[in-house]
Amino acid sequence: MRGAILAVLMSVFVSMTAHAKEPASAAPVAANAVPVGTLTLKGGSVAAGIGYTWGHGDLEYRNKTHEFTVKGISVVNVGASKYTARGEVYDLKRIEDFAGNYVAAAAGVAVAGGATATYLKNEHGVVIKLIETDIGLQFNLAAEGVHIALKN
Repeated sequence: MRGAILAVLMSVFVSMTAHAKEPASAAPVAANAVPVGTLTLKGGSVAAGIGYTWGHGDLEYRNKTHEFTVKGISVVNVGASKYTARGEVYDLKRIEDFAGNYVAAAAGVAVAGGATATYLKNEHGVVIKLIETDIGLQFNLAAEGVHIALKN
């Protein structure tokens, strides 16, 4: 069990290190792109970084609020057990395409106000620009990606 946890931690560290060296221009959407929706995300974890994680949020899309759940994201910071974030959604054409498995498209991209953004992209081409609302908070994405499911 210890070996499996260590292997997961090493793979996360390697992937985060690789993304950290990417320039800000590595963002998967143009700097002047207009989001088609916004989201808020709240969640938490037990044994931050390696334990059980949970999350839920609201997507504002086409003047409607859609609730969703998220699995596979936690906080890296030791001692941090809850997180909040906001985000912008790009390339969403149908609400059904929001649900899916997201992988990191870029991480650690600087945004206004000193915050950083993590870009996630799913199999439908939908991009989420996830912005940490707590300065210094870093997200840890599961090796298999982040799964988002619509509630309604």
